[in-house]
Order: sequence, then C-alpha cells, then structure tokens
Amino acid sequence: MRRTIYTAEHESFREAFRAFLDREAVPNVEKWEQAGTPDRDFIVKAAENGYVGFEFDPRHGGLGIDDFRYNAVMTEEVVASGMAGDTFSMQNDIIVPYFRDFATDEQRDRWLPDFTSGRAVTALGMTEPGAGSDLAGITTSGRLDGDHLVVNGQKTFITSGATCDLAIVLVRTGERDGRGTTFVVAEHGTPGFERGRAMHKIGRKAQDTAELFFTDCRIPVANIVGEPGRGLSTAIRNLPRERLSIAVSGVASARHAIDLALQHTRDREAFGARLADLQAVRIALAEMHTDTLVLQSYVDRCVEALNQGDLRADEAAGAKYQATELQWTVLDRVLQLFGGYGYMEEYPIARMWRDARIQRIYGGANEVMKDLVGRTLVGS
Repeated sequence: MRRTIYTAEHESFREAFRAFLDREAVPNVEKWEQAGTPDRDFIVKAAENGYVGFEFDPRHGGLGIDDFRYNAVMTEEVVASGMAGDTFSMQNDIIVPYFRDFATDEQRDRWLPDFTSGRAVTALGMTEPGAGSDLAGITTSGRLDGDHLVVNGQKTFITSGATCDLAIVLVRTGERDGRGTTFVVAEHGTPGFERGRAMHKIGRKAQDTAELFFTDCRIPVANIVGEPGRGLSTAIRNLPRERLSIAVSGVASARHAIDLALQHTRDREAFGARLADLQAVRIALAEMHTDTLVLQSYVDRCVEALNQGDLRADEAAGAKYQATELQWTVLDRVLQLFGGYGYMEEYPIARMWRDARIQRIYGGANEVMKDLVGRTLVGS
C-alpha cells in the first residue's frame, strides 16, 4: 500500500540523509558500540549538513523547517541503516521544543548557535531513581538564593548524560503536587554539576546513558526555561511529540525486520525447500506485514495531526504503546525465523531485537500509556 504522507521534497531529503548515514555512520557502528557513543565529529558533520536543529530560525543556525515529517524520515532511515542510537531523535524530536517554544530570545542567542553546529549536545534530565514515569514524584530540588537556584539531587537513565554539554533539568522548586517544578539548564563545567559514567545497558550500546549529580550546584535564574513553577506542565505539553517519535521508530523497526525476514526466508533452505515455501512461514509473514501496515497508517495520521497542532496526549500514548508492542512481537518472530543465526550479534536482527527492549519502557512505560488512554476514555 502506497503511503501518502510524504512529498517529493521529503523523499529527496530521505535520499540525501541516507547517503550521509551510509557514508558517515554505517562504517562506524562497531566502533561506536565499543565506545558507547557516536563520535562528536559525526554530530558536527550532521549539523553542518543541516540535520541538527533544522526547525530553528536561520539566524540561530537552523533552516526554519516546521514539519515533523522530516523528523520522521530521519528516524526511519536511522532504523533502516542499522545505526542504533538516539542522537537525532533526542536532539531534534525531544530537545528542540524546549528551546523553540519556551526559551527566551536571550537564551536562544546563547545556546542555539552551539546546538545547531553540533558543538553542544543537550540532554533532558527528568527521570530519577525514585521517579520514572511518575514525574510528579521527583525530589531533585532547586532552592532560590538571590539570582541563582541551588540544585541538589540526582537524575538517572539520561540519554547523552555522559557526554552532554547542556542538560535541561526538571527540579522541584515548591510544593509536591507538581505545580512547583521548574526546568533549568545546567551547563557542563558548572561547580556541583557532575556527569556520571556511561551505564552498562542490555542494548542501544552506541548511545551513552548516564546519571547526573547535583551538589549545591548554583545555576543562574537566567537559565530557567519556561515559566517557573510550571515545569511539569511544560513536560506534559512536549511528551506527545516524544512519544510519537518513539512510535515512528517502532513501526520503522518492524518494517525493516520484515524486509530482513523476507530476504532470509527466500534464501534459506530447510527440508529441501525455501523457508518462504513453508505455509507456516508465509502465514507469519502475512500477519506481521498486515499488522504493520495497519499501524503505519495510524502513526502517519498522528504525524499529520502533530503538524496540524491537534495531536492529543492519549492519541500519542496509544501510538507509542501499540507501535512498541508490535515492534517487539515482530522482531521476536523474525529472530525465530532466522533460527540460531538470529542470536548472533553479526546479524542485524539480533542487534535490533536487544536494542528494541527499552522502547516499551522509556518515554513512559507502556502500562502508563494504556492507563492514560483509559483515563481519557472514562473521563477521570
């Protein structure tokens, strides 16, 4: 079934971006997995080619593009290339709205030139050891002292946390009901702000994930992003876009896995015939293919809704949990079709399988996504 979401301009962008990945990323996948992070030079090159922060105004180094379909194209091609990492989705899909929609002109003038040039990798610090999907439970504090916030606490599971130059951090500045939370930007090198070592993960090994520590860290109030005391509201406003980004990745991963399965079952012989000639295999392929087509249509519609400004939180939550559940089901079935080869790291399906497990957890655990949809339905 032909998708209608993209124009010729999007497809031209896709070709250019995929060529960039094939040239600059694919040859380095093994090295980045060993290092636990992509080279900073790669991020700078990506920025030079217009692939980082392109939504920002040209005066800040962007291209002035306000169309999430370009973000979706990048996500799909990252998946198809085999480059396992969150560099582009983190910087473009998740970080950009905080600076674009909530930063002041003075803050944009300070931070965006380095962001759009790739010189400043930015992390988002919300999750804590005792507060994951329940952001209202954060305890990292920001106490006002003159023209500074004195920040104390710890963040965990932070993407790009070990290498970030800037961290947008959610801190508690008032009462515990969620209204007294504020986003503040911590800059690497500020006394009292420490980036932890990269954590050892099951998958997504080419993307660093770390803890952030704050000990009497004095951050200027000039670094507050958005309205003080309304941090949780800011996060809630941005979460549908983040969750849609995960959904786009999930469906793209399922589609790519099916392509791998088709190639393998056509080439592989068992019991004197191709695997693809076995009825059980064809049925499995048919089910995965049709389920993915159906979900792709819904995710594409969500992308259009985001562009139109009317994507609801429950719609994004539904897309996120459904796409990542399907992704896991498809990847697991495809790995089974590969047999023992599917368990070997040199086969793409093995890496895709272990890299996908986190998708049902981050961005809000799928159980929380389902409850959000349910509460919307019943009006609670």
